[in-house]
Parts: sequence; C-alpha cells; structure tokens
Amino acid sequence: MNILIFISIYATVVFWKYLEEVDRKILTYFVRICHLFVNRILETKSLDEIHKKIVDVVTLIEKKYGRNVITSNLHLSLHLSAYSHDFGPLYAFWYFSFERMNGILGSLPNSLEILNTRQFVRSFSEMNQFESTISGKEPFSGEMLKPFSENIPLSADGILDLMIAYYNDTYENMKFRKPFETDSLNSIIIPLKINKYCHCRISSEIFSSIFSPRHQKSSYILAKFTSEDDSIDIYLGQIQFFFVHEINTNRINMENHYLAYDTEFYSKSRDCIIPVHHILGRFVSIKYKISDRKNAKEYLVVNPINRKYNLC
Repeated sequence: MNILIFISIYATVVFWKYLEEVDRKILTYFVRICHLFVNRILETKSLDEIHKKIVDVVTLIEKKYGRNVITSNLHLSLHLSAYSHDFGPLYAFWYFSFERMNGILGSLPNSLEILNTRQFVRSFSEMNQFESTISGKEPFSGEMLKPFSENIPLSADGILDLMIAYYNDTYENMKFRKPFETDSLNSIIIPLKINKYCHCRISSEIFSSIFSPRHQKSSYILAKFTSEDDSIDIYLGQIQFFFVHEINTNRINMENHYLAYDTEFYSKSRDCIIPVHHILGRFVSIKYKISDRKNAKEYLVVNPINRKYNLC
C-alpha cells in the first residue's frame, strides 16, 4: 500500500525532471493505471482505459529499451483487465488467501444507504446506472462535526443569492425567494440562518475546511457533477465551510440540507454550493515549474487520494 501511495501522489513530482519524454509518458500512464485499479467501484469503461494504457506502456518500453526487457510480469499485466471483468476489482481478488480474506472483510456493508438501491455487476457498472438528482437532504453515512457556529445569517457570507439559485435549480418544479419579495405568491421563502461547521465525516473519513485553519490540507476535495449534456465531470475544490440549512421543500415539514461552500478555484456562482453527497475524495496539490527561469510557467499537480468508495 505504501508503494501505491508513493506512485499515486509523489512519483510524478519527484521523478519528472529526471526523465526523458518517453519515460514521462510511461510514468504518466502507469500512475493513471494504478489510480484506476485501486478503486473499489470500478467502471467497465475504466477497464477499457486501463487496458489501452497498459498496452501503450508495454509498447513504449519495447520501443525504447528493446524486446528483451519485456518480462513475464509485463505480459501478465496485459491480462489484468480481463481478470477484473471475471473476478471484480483487484482490491477484492488477490493471489494470497489472507489478502483475499481482507477483501472479503472489506466488502461488508459500510456504505451509504443511497448506494443500496443501485444495481451492481461484480462491484462495477456503467456510471449512468448510478446517477440520481441529489439535493443535499438525502441520508448519508456521516455527520457534521463540531466546532460549529449556530444561526449565522446567510448575508454574512454573501451567499444568499447563490442559495436562491441553488434551490431553484435543484427543485425545478418549485420557486424560491428571499423574504419580503413579492414576485410570486406561490414561491417558498428560504430561511436566512445556517449552522456552519468546520468538519464533515463521510463514512470513516474526515473532511475539513478553511473554517478550521489547522486542518486546511484536508479541505481540498474532488466533487462530481452532471453537465447539461448528461456527461459526468469532476471538479477541484477547497471547502470554505460546511453548513446545514433547514428549509421547507414539501410545504409540510422542515428538512435539513447538508452542504459545503467552495470558492477557491472558480468564480462565485450557484455551483459553489455543493451537497456533501457529491464529494468523491480529497487530493494533494503541489505547484512546480518545469524550468528554473524566472518567467517559467507554474503548474498545479493534482494527486487524488482514493477513498473506500465513491459517491456518485
């Protein structure tokens, strides 16, 4: 596991400047292969990408270093995607019995209630079978964690207009507005108070925010969204704070919405309001330059940290 962490997070940054162009391609493909293979939920389209990149790696190695370096292990790697099709993700199928038992124990129920309604085939499926509209009020296996601040005015953080836009987009058949506006008699007035939290626990993992300065490294997250063309996109974010907003969406009972606020990488808009259910995991960010010149362009390296499961 330690070698996987090194490959996924540090290998590219540590070795990049020492490698020639072909070796950089080999390393890039290898890091991507490792990142996809260690997921617990493995999509069939990811297996196709993995196999293609393994073929590319072996081809590049053969062209640069010769056929004599193509070992039996490299040949075996060409069959890994087929093994995953037959037996499921690699985390659950190992060559040694004790490791396989760890995979069995790890498969015991520890996921979201919302995942129980999804149909899986050998623990992986096409992404479009997962998708559902998330508003933020759905149950999740976690909780908002203290410290927190109660009854904070939405106007104090300048997100009142964003919350109006968020609810209007999320609940397409409803209309939401601020208090004292008279544009629609049938619209729902949103409460102006929220409870702000420093941390959120999702399953066994703690996510933090810049609201908690000592834990800012845990505030960098990857979140998943459905685009207008129904494609799935993953975006970077840094959580400013988590919050709970209680609102009446069914005109009968007040319901809590569990949300996060992010403005780090994008301009302020409705998309800055993120249901915690869309959080995929954390990432480590590293800035580096490919040369020592003063005007050299600075790049941001994003190294995802895999979770035990993905929220879709």
